[in-house]
Amino acid sequence: MGTMTKRVAFHTLGCKLNFAETATIARDFITHGYAQVDFHDPADIYIINTCTVTENADKDCRKIVRQIQRRAPSAFIALTGCYAQLSSEENVQIPGVDAVLGMNEKFKILDLLDTFEKKRHPIVISKPIEPTDDFFPSYSAGERTRAFLKIQDGCDYSCSFCTIPLARGSSRSDTIASTMKAAKKVAATLVREIVLTGVNLGDFGKMYGETFFQLLCELDDIEGIDRIRISSIEPNLLTDEIINLVTNSQKFVPHFHIPLQSGSNKVLSDMRRRYKREDYSDMVLKIKETLPQACIGVDVIVGFPTETEEDFQATYTFLKNLEISYLHVFSYSERPNTLALNFKERVSRDVRSLRSKRLHQLSDEKRHYFQDLFLHQTRKVLFEAISDNNTITGHTDNYIKVYSEGSQTDLNTIRPVKIIENNTLSVKGIM
Repeated sequence: MGTMTKRVAFHTLGCKLNFAETATIARDFITHGYAQVDFHDPADIYIINTCTVTENADKDCRKIVRQIQRRAPSAFIALTGCYAQLSSEENVQIPGVDAVLGMNEKFKILDLLDTFEKKRHPIVISKPIEPTDDFFPSYSAGERTRAFLKIQDGCDYSCSFCTIPLARGSSRSDTIASTMKAAKKVAATLVREIVLTGVNLGDFGKMYGETFFQLLCELDDIEGIDRIRISSIEPNLLTDEIINLVTNSQKFVPHFHIPLQSGSNKVLSDMRRRYKREDYSDMVLKIKETLPQACIGVDVIVGFPTETEEDFQATYTFLKNLEISYLHVFSYSERPNTLALNFKERVSRDVRSLRSKRLHQLSDEKRHYFQDLFLHQTRKVLFEAISDNNTITGHTDNYIKVYSEGSQTDLNTIRPVKIIENNTLSVKGIM
């Protein structure tokens, strides 16, 4: 008998970018003759792609490693990604971890680890992030109806709360020609929707004298894809020409996710953000004038060290009066080597969590209100999943989650659906 095919399983923490990168590493393993299995099944090798944005990065990692050890005590466990890059010393101390690979090493995992035998001492291969021109285009594809296409990595901004530039290095991307090649590979699969992902998307193309807008114009003509979604774009990089392109496009969906972080100009300045609240509200007005049905999502951080009760109230009122559709709320958490640690002020954990709760409630109100605008209307829905009682779920172009009665044959198709009931987190529709 020949040797058994080695089984490898992957687990991704964090952002859409990580999902795209994990998928790319997985394809590499499969090309090298490994069999990919589900993360909850026994495997010979487990690879955890980590995140540093959430406070529980360390706890999450430890918990997952313990689960693996119970399931497969002799399996080889490797950590990679942002948390592995920034805290490789801590990672090594997690019992059961055999290898820790930094950001640039994760794409070379098969070359770097010639054998996946458990070692007495973990291997750490993580170089400090240097300014680099290396860009690894990645995309996630599989059973999904949508694929995440990574078009940009790293960030040149120095927001005072953020460790992403430390973990991912300076902003870089590929040429438009190269990016289009990757997009065409995705278009050749069954995937119906591409989500463009990156750390700072609007920065695309700087190295080659190209722009994000130029890339969008090229993507607008791609064959074999029905929808393209821009995952998240900095307010200072969302230009009128991008808004107009989305407005007139058959492919780009009316959905913008625009990080705000605070509605107080003082806090924005302490955070080293590159716009004022007035710029932000002008932009939302412009989008809504041009594209009334657009869904606008907002990132907000509560409990930043210098955020007083007045600043929070200003943020709350600003968002309440703004025509946005939902919020992603983050509680500020201290990050090593960030500028925000220099502020003497502190917001207690309790206050952070109270503020977070209030904004979560506001988000629900906003989402409910936004969905009400489309009651009794018909929107096109891309169906993504089915549950055992023939309920299918999917999203409208403007990112409303819809569930409806349907069958397996509706999956991965775009169908007109009449919205008949608003349940805040989703709506009910009939075909």
